Amino acid sequence: TPADAAAAAPREATGNTQPGGRSGFTASQQAIATIPGIPEARFWGDSEADYLRILGGIGGDWLALSAGGEDSGFGAGLLTGLSQSGRRPDYTVVTGVSSGALLAPFVFLGSSRDAEMRDNFMALNAAEVFEDHRTPESLLDTWPLRDFIKKRITPELIAAVAAEHKRGRRLIVLTANLDAARPVAWNMGAIAAAGTEASAKLFRDVLVASSAIPGLFPPMMIESETGGQRLQEMHVDGGLAATIYAAPDTMLLATSTQRLPMSTLTIIVNGKLMSEFSVTDRSLVAVLGRSLSVGVKRGSRSTAVLASGAARRSGIPFNLAFVDQSFNYPSRGMFDAAYMKALFESGLAQGKSAAPFVSAVPGTPGAEDAPQAQGKPVEGRTTEGSAAAGGSSAQ
Repeated sequence: TPADAAAAAPREATGNTQPGGRSGFTASQQAIATIPGIPEARFWGDSEADYLRILGGIGGDWLALSAGGEDSGFGAGLLTGLSQSGRRPDYTVVTGVSSGALLAPFVFLGSSRDAEMRDNFMALNAAEVFEDHRTPESLLDTWPLRDFIKKRITPELIAAVAAEHKRGRRLIVLTANLDAARPVAWNMGAIAAAGTEASAKLFRDVLVASSAIPGLFPPMMIESETGGQRLQEMHVDGGLAATIYAAPDTMLLATSTQRLPMSTLTIIVNGKLMSEFSVTDRSLVAVLGRSLSVGVKRGSRSTAVLASGAARRSGIPFNLAFVDQSFNYPSRGMFDAAYMKALFESGLAQGKSAAPFVSAVPGTPGAEDAPQAQGKPVEGRTTEGSAAAGGSSAQ
């Protein structure tokens, strides 16, 4: 009934506790909450004012790494290929969402971390990501992923991120705040620069949160503060809010008059841009996984289309890479080692090829005759051409 629907609708909390044992807080409290001791730790990812305050004065080459799960090996391979061909720039700003966030710290620190990035990616398997054990909030438990990240995101790596942040570069990771229903952009360099055990833990927690697929993996609770009150915020996979983060959505729209701040925008989509036919098993995990995959692909394509248009209106080169539809190496399950290796090799070959990027999204108006991007690292490939020949490379 309408009365039942009204009673079930979410509303601003006013009490001290909420169901599930959480302390209650209001939307107005959440809106101004900060991370204790690190006021610049984050900003609302959908706020143009916040975005421009943190990133508006930072030009140069920007790189956005998309969500993609195990397909993020493509991005790792592509960047390694660019390094080996001597055409990879030092990106001023690197952003990462979901599994792209797990690559982002290593990408941010440059080509010298390529081997480490590859080893970390190839070490991932289902047992390193989750345990087949339900929690009150999820079908699977991700304590193995938390341990994996703690081992790989070392104090030395965090210190290196802090040093680059002090040089003026920025590393941004996106999560989704479920309470606020808004994207949160985490300023990882500012967190690293705090230099405390608590900030190191937060750095790792944000990476876990950005990959916390709702329902499948448990959310990450992150503590903030407002008016002397501590809040326990619930954060999940950043891909729920945006599978790619280059700017707030409103800045990417054709109606926006705001120019993008970067000199060159490169987007690496860790996956294909279009979903393909697949008969889905009648199981909860299979249906959930397939649904998420379709959503990620549609979201990535839509954002890439908007970002391409915004870059064109801003007069800046746009580079786009993605897994070609012809890549068909079979996967035998989540985090299948052979599939992941083939995808890495596909990205590697594409990165080493003469034309690893396109300058517009295939299938969009003007894509066939769009000029190739002239920013670093190289000119793009045509939208209908092959990336590389041979092996399992993406075509």
